[in-house]
Amino acid sequence: MELEKLKKIICRELTNIKEEEITEDTRFVEDLNADSLDVVQIVMGIEDEFGIEIPEEASYQIKTVGEAHKAILKALGQ
Repeated sequence: MELEKLKKIICRELTNIKEEEITEDTRFVEDLNADSLDVVQIVMGIEDEFGIEIPEEASYQIKTVGEAHKAILKALGQ
């Protein structure tokens, strides 16, 4: 369920991407052509959607959709 919400957040921020194109191995910069501002917007969208806070240091480590998913689960205590 979190992964599906994450895909929606990504598609909302990167309007040229379709949900079916996104897997856990998808890299934000290399595969989705996201720049650093896009990644910040995605992290902010994650925090708003899930009511969590991802520490700034941790957000810099997020390079793939799977890493973002793990950060969500960790922040949710799962």
